[in-house]
Amino acid sequence: MKTLTIGKLRGLQQIATPDGIFTMCAMDHRGSLRQLMGEGKEASYEEMVERKLELCSQLAPHASAVLLDPTFGAAQCIGHGVLPKSTGLVVSIEASGYGGGSEFRLTELLDGWDAGKIKRMGASAAKLLVYYRPDLIELAAKLLDMVDAIGLECKSHDLTFVVEPLIYPIGEEVRNPAHFAVVKEQLMLKTARQITESPIDVLKTEFPTDLRYNKDKAKATELCRQLDKASTVPWVVLSAGVDFELFCQQVEIACQGGASGFLAGRAIWQEAMHIDKAKERTKFLATVGADRLKKLHEITAKHATPWYKKLGLTSDKLAPTSESWYQEY
Repeated sequence: MKTLTIGKLRGLQQIATPDGIFTMCAMDHRGSLRQLMGEGKEASYEEMVERKLELCSQLAPHASAVLLDPTFGAAQCIGHGVLPKSTGLVVSIEASGYGGGSEFRLTELLDGWDAGKIKRMGASAAKLLVYYRPDLIELAAKLLDMVDAIGLECKSHDLTFVVEPLIYPIGEEVRNPAHFAVVKEQLMLKTARQITESPIDVLKTEFPTDLRYNKDKAKATELCRQLDKASTVPWVVLSAGVDFELFCQQVEIACQGGASGFLAGRAIWQEAMHIDKAKERTKFLATVGADRLKKLHEITAKHATPWYKKLGLTSDKLAPTSESWYQEY
């Protein structure tokens, strides 16, 4: 059983449903959003902000939390009044992209931004994305040091910390996706073990197998159970841009295997970014996007493990308190 501090406990409550399930919508995309917009030129600051406001205004009311970036989305959505007070806010801390090359990807932090500012703006949690391979030992060690350092910074501010490790192909794996899919299964289990040894609160992870090559649902569910055992903290599955119907399958299997919900973006809203007219984009998000979140909510309500149960807690006994707790806090 894990003891939670009051600030982290409150953050987890804010980004989950009242039943302790994460139904979170990611909209912190920067480079990938520009690609989806596909205008043949780099989208301006104003155009990027416009898309974030559209996404948040239409989808945030149907999510337990939204994930936004500080550059175009987090403060802007608050400032324009489109983020409901009942929806949790997770803010990314890393810069878009990575340094070091395609086979040695080093996450870079956004200059002038840190966990303290995320806490100060009233957000519920910070999120860090790391491109990670446990078999690249030297790089993995550097990235784990980064996760540890930010984890301790979040701890000092009593801020909930979400980490998203993404595994990428190297060498011959780049040209052989079927082989990479097999290799990735074990890399993901090792990654979950290593990352959750650091002071993090939620693991945001890819689905642990590729259903294009592995069509055995029982095996996929068992891999999710292994991932659940490997992770010492509650975990959620991300969509990685797959189509919505496939993502529904992934969420159901992941939750049957122990996941506490999802934190997904493009599977919910990516088609809207190809629509030129703002009115039509908004209509798509308000209908199709909202319906998708509702369907995912139904799946997770039926199958997901509440985050507090993963930590060995009960909903009415989340943290011990004493008469003098505020003096010790």
